[in-house]
Amino acid sequence: MNSIFNLEGKIALITGGAGVLGSNMAKVLAKQGVVTGIMGQTLEKAQITVTEIEKKGGKAFAVKGNVLNQEELEAIRDIIIEKYGRLDILINAAGGNMPGATIGPDQAFYNLKTDHLQKVLDLNIIGTILPTQVFSELFAIQKNGIIINISSASAERPLTRVVGYSASKAAIDNFTKWMAVELASKYGEGIRVNAIAPGFFIGEQNRALLLTPEGELTPRGIKIIDHTPMGRFGVPEDLDGVLLFLCSDMSKFVTGTIIKVDGGFGASSI
Repeated sequence: MNSIFNLEGKIALITGGAGVLGSNMAKVLAKQGVVTGIMGQTLEKAQITVTEIEKKGGKAFAVKGNVLNQEELEAIRDIIIEKYGRLDILINAAGGNMPGATIGPDQAFYNLKTDHLQKVLDLNIIGTILPTQVFSELFAIQKNGIIINISSASAERPLTRVVGYSASKAAIDNFTKWMAVELASKYGEGIRVNAIAPGFFIGEQNRALLLTPEGELTPRGIKIIDHTPMGRFGVPEDLDGVLLFLCSDMSKFVTGTIIKVDGGFGASSI
């Protein structure tokens, strides 16, 4: 395949690869000739994305794994090494939020559910650190590899209500920079760690916050669009260019960077 990105034959693994953003990333990479691993909580859901990729001539595989279970991650690592001999790209796309870690308009901070908060922190930050720990060991041996974490518009600019999510995504930014220094300084310039910070993209977890059942904007949705200069929510395809840039040698001197894809939300002062 002729491509300016030169990713043909690379091996990638995407945690949360069956989700809205993760599955689109998988399809984008597969279109460039990347053999793409879809890791999900259930094999059935991961396999749906694999089937869609294969129908279009791409190569992909499904693996079942929990980002908070080190033994499962290590088993997946062994499977990839046995089958492909290496891993080139890790995308930590697993993440999410919980109602109890969100403060509603009629609630106070003191209503925060500690168990929900813990689950959000675990999923978003520990669920990024653990896969990075397990799979970056391969990169250290190979002296090359790409890690892409998923941050958020709420990391740098904390949003009302989503206290747990904002805190955990801020930790992603910090960890991305820390890991970039750790790997490049110890194992060479061939290993790069960056993050993509999406703005507001409609997904299963935030749909009710942003849209009514009829598809109209909620009051919160209106506020967000008012503070987004481009005047719309993001769609998964908006991440394609940044994803391919970070996965390819076009960004070979880029590490420890968080790239916003938010329609200008982070720059807005309306």
